[in-house]
Amino acid sequence: MTAVALLGYGLASYAVIGIGVGLAFAAIGAGRVLPGSSFSCGARAMILPGAAALWPYVLLRWLRSRNRT
Repeated sequence: MTAVALLGYGLASYAVIGIGVGLAFAAIGAGRVLPGSSFSCGARAMILPGAAALWPYVLLRWLRSRNRT
């Protein structure tokens, strides 16, 4: 396997995990990380691309918020 193939598989894996975490965060986690605020469907749609791109940070914040409650 070449380095280019490994890079491609790595980026694809990052994107797939990011889409999954982003969807879950937009649907469930946004309200838990920021309690007391409500998110409309439009706001959740705007959160989704950023959450998918920055999924390691989003997942860390989400897990930390679960430990506080």
